[in-house]
Amino acid sequence: MTEKISVPSAFLEQWNLRKPSVSGPNGVVATQHYVASEVGANILRRGGNAIDASVASGLTLGVVEPWMSGVGGGGFMTIYLADQDKVSVVEFGMKAPLDSASGDYPLTGRATGASSFNWPEVEGNVNVHGPLSIAVPGHIKGMALALERFGTWDWKDVIEPACRIAEVGLPMNWYATQMITNNARLMRNYRQISKTFLPDGLPLPALNAQGETLRVPLGNLSSTYRTLQREGPESYYSGSVAELIASDLENAGSKIRERDLVEYEAFVDEPLVTNYRSNTLSAPRRRSAGPTLKRTLNELESKMSPTGRGTPHAGDYQTYVQTLLDAYAYRLENLGDGEQRKVSGATSHLCTADSHGNLVSHTQTIMSTFGSQIMLPQTGIVMNNGMMWFDPVPDRPNSVAGGRRPLSNMCPVIGELANGSRFAIGACGGRTIFPAVYQLVSFLCDFDMSVEEAIHQPRVDVSGTEMVTIMETMDENAIQALRSQFPQTRVRSYGVSPVLFGVPQLVVQDKNGTASGGCFVPSPTAAVVAV
Repeated sequence: MTEKISVPSAFLEQWNLRKPSVSGPNGVVATQHYVASEVGANILRRGGNAIDASVASGLTLGVVEPWMSGVGGGGFMTIYLADQDKVSVVEFGMKAPLDSASGDYPLTGRATGASSFNWPEVEGNVNVHGPLSIAVPGHIKGMALALERFGTWDWKDVIEPACRIAEVGLPMNWYATQMITNNARLMRNYRQISKTFLPDGLPLPALNAQGETLRVPLGNLSSTYRTLQREGPESYYSGSVAELIASDLENAGSKIRERDLVEYEAFVDEPLVTNYRSNTLSAPRRRSAGPTLKRTLNELESKMSPTGRGTPHAGDYQTYVQTLLDAYAYRLENLGDGEQRKVSGATSHLCTADSHGNLVSHTQTIMSTFGSQIMLPQTGIVMNNGMMWFDPVPDRPNSVAGGRRPLSNMCPVIGELANGSRFAIGACGGRTIFPAVYQLVSFLCDFDMSVEEAIHQPRVDVSGTEMVTIMETMDENAIQALRSQFPQTRVRSYGVSPVLFGVPQLVVQDKNGTASGGCFVPSPTAAVVAV
């Protein structure tokens, strides 16, 4: 008799992964790559402030994590300046080219396409990859504005570490190989990016035969960084770098022209402030998940009683799920934001704190993994696919329009706890960003968790559908309680990519000035460096 073998639908590895929090009296830097964290920490050691460190680390992430973010993208920074006791937001999000219109994205008539949002399908998925998916980038303008308004170092000194790292190329490891391999099927359709990351049609291995780390030359990116250092950040928008960018984009078929770059502006805004119990939170007020965070915390305050210490119990997780379901129902109905499928977002988040009490929560993105797949040959810049943020159906709240800035899911938060400590929180992961930030805020405010406790605490994800995704490390009683109340649940491991759960970074600075940081636990590269 042939024995029947049962094949499980999913295998959950029982790894016990931990990354202890790191503390220092003179500040910390938490990023998704240890090289960028060390760059920022070195700025702090040499007398720079948290803003200087954040800008330097952000520029470096564009070199060591080119699939996540870079000078071809955009983002937000939420900044606390201690000497002014004031929070400000720097917005440098991407915007539609002035000549873009809904007619550039004809619909096929099918319900959904390749977009990570469930927008109606566009012919050829030109809103997802390729030249028409590129929005006007704001990263360099945002970094320069933050440095000018809130930093202490000169631009040429802050960009120097990224220049040197770009000159030696992208250091390979198994994670870099995985990210390139996962994207290879799409990447191979675009000449310049495949030439760089798929030499001979295949990604480089992490090591050579002698066990030495291999490096990927990043085309002309290093010379672009050096030009930006020499000529200043304005060169990106109205100088020699702008000319090269505009030329390459026009040749590729993009709608972006030199005037789009010349007219682009980043700006400083007042934050959206939320008073949650006895705590105060500040986040971007527009084109972000900031308004959703405020609304959802107000609901949580009325539905969940804080314990003051410990961990969430089953009922608390049920409340998290219900409030997240309510939040996304409201957002989808009122803000015009498309329902996003579970795909790996391409975003970086970093947090910095210094010895003066300044904090930065900084999110930057090129949208999808390797953005538009367009790497500009004359500059080596990997361009975003920010047009995917827009609804391709005309005459809706988030539809394509020339010069418009789209909604995003980014949510960099600065907070003050009732005990006087301050914190910076943010995450990457597209639609999974908000649930991660929301729960981490609750862990700190409602349960008085330390950084290490909060960053390792199991979470749920509910991000636009009825599906409730539960971290496998959650208490079994809580899992069963969630299954009993919500019909669609699944238990999943906390993987190395932000597919199922957001990827957070967290920094807390106590009243005495000691800063502690925690980072994305499963990542092989995420790290906190203390000073």
